[in-house]
Amino acid sequence: MAKFYSEINQDLREFIEEQKIFFTATAPHQGRINLSPKGINTFRCIDSRTVAYLDLTGSGNETSAHLLENGRMTIMFCSFTEKPLILRLYGHGQVIRPRDKEWETVYSLFNSLPGERQIIVLNVESAQTSCGYGVPLYDLKGERETLLKWANNKGEKGIHEYWQAKNTESIDGLPTNLLEN
Repeated sequence: MAKFYSEINQDLREFIEEQKIFFTATAPHQGRINLSPKGINTFRCIDSRTVAYLDLTGSGNETSAHLLENGRMTIMFCSFTEKPLILRLYGHGQVIRPRDKEWETVYSLFNSLPGERQIIVLNVESAQTSCGYGVPLYDLKGERETLLKWANNKGEKGIHEYWQAKNTESIDGLPTNLLEN
């Protein structure tokens, strides 16, 4: 039932825009695979072969470390509504930080949010759909505000201190270059 695409067509783009959650997966050559859920309206389709999401401060920074090491990334969306579908985007990702020249151009696609850390851009090499028949039906109650409140309470200085303590290397010891100049 799986079908591959060489780019994100209009139907796939519309499906992506309807989803309230997505999952990112990366892995180093040696070490732990990282799989993370994301939300809070942070995902954007830039064109038929490029997507990005505004990455907010979290407990770790595995995606950044893994992308710096090898660039491999998969992003997955799955429908929790009556019409089942799973969509995976495969490709190579890059990390864009506020100090990078591309930041202003890509950042203009997003709404400002507390705790902004970096933007992850995926150059899509292929997309795959599958049935999603085994994915349960769920109703969205709303966005969880905890992360945004936490970042607001930390403030800019507190976020920077948190990055220094928790986000400069992966759990396997790979650098994230978050605070590098």
